Amino acid sequence: MKKSLVISEGVVAGNPYDKYGTRNPIARRLMQGFDTSLFELLDLAGPVDSILEVGCGEGHVTQKLAARYPKASVLGTDFSPEIIDLAKQLHPGLAFESQSVYDVSKRTDSWDVIVACEVFEHLDEPARALRELALTARRAIVLTVPREPLWRVLNVLRGEHLARLGNSHGHVQHWSRGGFARFAGAHAEVIAVRSPMPWTQLLCRPRSAA
Repeated sequence: MKKSLVISEGVVAGNPYDKYGTRNPIARRLMQGFDTSLFELLDLAGPVDSILEVGCGEGHVTQKLAARYPKASVLGTDFSPEIIDLAKQLHPGLAFESQSVYDVSKRTDSWDVIVACEVFEHLDEPARALRELALTARRAIVLTVPREPLWRVLNVLRGEHLARLGNSHGHVQHWSRGGFARFAGAHAEVIAVRSPMPWTQLLCRPRSAA
């Protein structure tokens, strides 16, 4: 079942492939590894009272964050009003707002931890976005992106996106594990790195919080 909305040519909001609801045993195993490593990094960030997820899509990760940290205030945001409406329908007990990642620092609130799962590969200006998050997060930033070129190789092996040499819809940035750590390190302090196949996950600290 697909849960994505294509807002304009080349720009995808949500997930073209329902990796969170799939019954494929291999995909489910990969997602379990993703979740385990993600929460390891979040636990390293320490006790948190508030979590902001940017680029939340249909809200599946937002829901997991709220379940894992029931005492924390959790908000999911995405640039697409349509996908936010879908998130509200799928997760009626959670809070969602439409907002661009480039406008996060304009908020009047601040957050202990900001999470961006599979967002930065879609951004034309990833450095600008990370600066926004660093201005807003009080304690930590958690980032995840597909690990390249492994991501595209796996897509080709499963017969997907062959005309684009395995590049998924809307992916305009491509980082290796080391490349993404170097990118993030130019704007924040990288505290920990995880590599659940086929992703790179980083725990970063805003330099103002160091």
